[in-house]
Amino acid sequence: MTILSSTLDPTSPEAQASARAMREALAAIDAEVATAVAGGGERYVARHHGRGKLTARERIELLLDLESPFLELAALAGYGSDFTTGGSVVAGIGLVSGVECLVVANDPTVKGGASNPWSLKKSLRMHEIALANRLPVISLVESGGADLPTQKEIFIPGGAIFKNLTRLSREGIPTIALVFGNSTAGGAYLPGMSDHVVMIEEQSKVFLAGPPLVKAATGEESDDESLGGADMHARVSGLADHFARDEQDAIRIGRRIVARLNHRKAAGPVTATPKPPRYAAEDLLSIVSPDLKSPFDPREVIARIVDDSDFDEFKPLYGSSLVTGWAQLHGFPVGILANARGVLFSEESQKAAQFIQLANRSNTPLLFLHNTTGYMVGKEYEQGGIIKHGAMMINAVSNSTVPHVSVLLGNSYGAGHYGMCGRAYDPRFVFTWPSARSAVMGAAQLAEVVHSVSKASALSQGKPFDEDGAAAMRAYIEGQINAEAMPMVLSGLVYDDGIIDPRDTRDVLGIALSAIHTAPVEGTSSFGVFRM
Repeated sequence: MTILSSTLDPTSPEAQASARAMREALAAIDAEVATAVAGGGERYVARHHGRGKLTARERIELLLDLESPFLELAALAGYGSDFTTGGSVVAGIGLVSGVECLVVANDPTVKGGASNPWSLKKSLRMHEIALANRLPVISLVESGGADLPTQKEIFIPGGAIFKNLTRLSREGIPTIALVFGNSTAGGAYLPGMSDHVVMIEEQSKVFLAGPPLVKAATGEESDDESLGGADMHARVSGLADHFARDEQDAIRIGRRIVARLNHRKAAGPVTATPKPPRYAAEDLLSIVSPDLKSPFDPREVIARIVDDSDFDEFKPLYGSSLVTGWAQLHGFPVGILANARGVLFSEESQKAAQFIQLANRSNTPLLFLHNTTGYMVGKEYEQGGIIKHGAMMINAVSNSTVPHVSVLLGNSYGAGHYGMCGRAYDPRFVFTWPSARSAVMGAAQLAEVVHSVSKASALSQGKPFDEDGAAAMRAYIEGQINAEAMPMVLSGLVYDDGIIDPRDTRDVLGIALSAIHTAPVEGTSSFGVFRM
């Protein structure tokens, strides 16, 4: 039998302590997500409603199919910055007229939906997801353009927004713009470069320059409606493909556009009615200790996310600190690589490279479950070839063409983060548990390295070494790295696509795998030179 057995006792003191710590972390994350959901706050939401307009989230709710799940992405973009958490954009994946779409909505309650550096970073990430997975993009537009005080961070890289829209269109991936308000200056090109454009009577305004700027530039007197109103664009310029009477009508038209796209998935699940896991999702709160030095068996996680807890393990007796094997998740086939004891040795690296090759031969997506402190160091391991074997694993990850999804469960440090398909290795999606930590190395180790280098430098120059000052600096650095390795910080930088409740892991991955299969899943036999 390939059904995983579980030895986890959720009533044990250790498991209960882990669950308490996870719930506390989730509460802190939920509080920050609530600030993103609140947008500009009650005052600006009330003002927006007072103008007869829906909020970004209300528009998305009406756009999506009834009871469709919505996988919100990068909800914490901009966390820790001077900007409102969320990047003044709401984005995610949901069903519209039965079609999986990527929806990107400006939040007009946050500085009129103006685009800041985090709006840009988040929007560009959404375009990457849409292009890789061939998801139609629906833009719900209401933005005053760039946040001008930050123009130097937006203007030059921001051109990629329009480039991406044209590339999506070139690849036959539909782009739809529903314009709910202002779409001015460079923002006018967002509907201008979309395949389908819906504008609303006496509400949508699309122009390169508004009346004041036109007068300053040319001396011409004009008004909003004649310059860029929906009626003008529907009757005169031809920019508007559809003329809506109000917001609900625009959303209705948008849904009809999607229904007529004839956009089909490349493949569906191989099992139409997959069996749920045999163990409770609630147990996932109890697996990872708040002390990440304590190891955990990733099979306990796998048993609670894959169909029927059925897992065919590959090379179980070789390279045992990396668990590899085959399963289905919500009916979709998947190969899994999961760290078992943190450190990656030569055996694990070679095992991973072979497994990734096999997944490419069978056109099977890969799921990476991170809990690694990196590749093993020391004279024995250097002489044993850890560099070339680690490079072999990274080579395989880098050149693999089947879709990858990464979930950071615990540690994800150093080159181990790379070998396990970190953000720089273009996974289709990256999600993080609240227990995760990621940095160049552990905080204590990094602080010790800095201390040792400083001491050696002073001694080599014959200078006295201030041990007390160095100890204070070591404590400061350790605190800094601990803070920077936290999941909300990494999510704020859009280094992941969202922090998820461990109990939601199976469903989040199911939505991700379904989105992935909108595009063909094709492996490769072409890799770089493997150093043996």
